[in-house]
Amino acid sequence: MKHFTFDIPVEKRVYKKAHRDLHLYISKPESEGENRPALLFFNGGSFKKNPITPDQFQHQAKHFSSKGIVSICVDYRNGSDDNFTPVQAICDVKSSIRWVKDHHLELGIDPNRIIVCGASAGGYITVSAFMFPEIDDEMNNTTDYNVSELIIFAAGMDAVDITTRLFPDLVPMSQTFSPKHHIKRCLPRTLWMCGTGDVLYEENKEFIQQMKEAGNDIRFLTYDSMEHGFFNYGRHENLYFEKTTKDMENYLKEMHYIIED
Repeated sequence: MKHFTFDIPVEKRVYKKAHRDLHLYISKPESEGENRPALLFFNGGSFKKNPITPDQFQHQAKHFSSKGIVSICVDYRNGSDDNFTPVQAICDVKSSIRWVKDHHLELGIDPNRIIVCGASAGGYITVSAFMFPEIDDEMNNTTDYNVSELIIFAAGMDAVDITTRLFPDLVPMSQTFSPKHHIKRCLPRTLWMCGTGDVLYEENKEFIQQMKEAGNDIRFLTYDSMEHGFFNYGRHENLYFEKTTKDMENYLKEMHYIIED
């Protein structure tokens, strides 16, 4: 795993031991509290050999911790790890949620008010975590990994395409962990955001429509002409970082995770 640092204060905790320790980077509200919502962030760009790191979402985490939400950037297995496959990362999503639920008292959170946010590859693994219950390396763990909300930034839903490009040895089994090929009612309530200039826009649009027809509750927000990763801190003079963060905030206010000032 390549070195990275956070510019914001975080508490670092191990949530799982694989061939290396996997960490949560926790940003807590300044004031003490209990029964707060928790928001877990899963970064994108994680399938390549030189992956994006969990600090991708640190500025969003800082913002939402200031709104009273315990905000957590999740380190999960990625392309820099030996013999990595996306299936491992799907398992890590479940493990991190379970750890947060098991430690909800010390974190001061309500285990029934957990939000998960994933971008790109991080969005693929979070959707897959709820779509494929059989993908789990902690089958004997009795803590559930259900969450109340899901937030996605432009994520590829075709694992056949993903494996063809990045993991050719997995192509023969890729349909078994491909959301596009398993349309069904399975997701928590979802906010999905995508730029219309994103290479994944049409795929996301079609997938969302099919999932809505299957009974999933998905709100789709689009951003005219915006490319993949447009929301990242430091892009577009932070115009779209601020806009998407505000759109997330408004959504979470509507769903009563953030109390109006």
